[in-house]
Amino acid sequence: MKSIVKHSSRKAAFTIIELLTVMSIIVILIGLLVPSLNMARRFAKKLTQKNQLRIIGIGIEFFNNEWDGYPPSSAFDGSGQQYCGAMKLTEAMVGKDLLGFHPDSAFRADGLDTTGRLLYDPVTLGARKELFLQLDNANVNMLSEIYGPGNTGSFNENNFVLCDIYRRDMRSGRKTGMPVLYYKAETSNKLHDPNFVATATDNNGNIYNFNDNQAIFALGKPWEDTGNASTISLSSPTRFYRNTRNDKISTLRRPYKTDSYILISAGFDGEYGTADDICNFEWKYRE
Repeated sequence: MKSIVKHSSRKAAFTIIELLTVMSIIVILIGLLVPSLNMARRFAKKLTQKNQLRIIGIGIEFFNNEWDGYPPSSAFDGSGQQYCGAMKLTEAMVGKDLLGFHPDSAFRADGLDTTGRLLYDPVTLGARKELFLQLDNANVNMLSEIYGPGNTGSFNENNFVLCDIYRRDMRSGRKTGMPVLYYKAETSNKLHDPNFVATATDNNGNIYNFNDNQAIFALGKPWEDTGNASTISLSSPTRFYRNTRNDKISTLRRPYKTDSYILISAGFDGEYGTADDICNFEWKYRE
């Protein structure tokens, strides 16, 4: 006997309410997932930046072993031209023309030695040292490639700096990171106190001189059209000495890295002196 029950050939479909419910759940999950993914990406970049500073540090130690001293970081060169710590570090690591450091260097912005001889010329390649930092790890850019031609203040816009890994579209039309700042410790000094105001040529007893990269701060934010927009930066001596202070030492003010050097990346936000800066020590942001 044939069954009298009729079987429908149509499949059951979702109702509008069910579809809306599923879509709402998906939206909620995406809303929860995206911030987590962004945090994971930022954490991964932070590790990459820390590794870059570690590699730069290895290059600096090779330089120290070769020349029995770290590269200088003063704000000016011997002729009185602005040539800051970030630029002196770059010359020491890869040379002013990216072809190696010249042993007769006087760390001058114009590349001359103390007798007026041009050191960074192809004819001097035989006297150069091998790169202390491979260019693949250096992330080197000219100042003009970061801040744009004519926007580099008193600096020679063709001078190179090592840049961090946080690349963004700059006013120059290039996509670069921000300069890695370098400060050399004056080991004969004992202070770390903004009340003993250092000048560009005199630490005034402080181990570190906040002026060493001061002119970099004055160039502002190169990804903004205005360039010199106000920033919370290390240009304030109080902020510099407070944020580089080693809080494990309570009896007196002492910085991190008292016998060597400090490296600072501006971090994700591209601004120096903010909470996301990345350094070769445990950065402690303090208001």
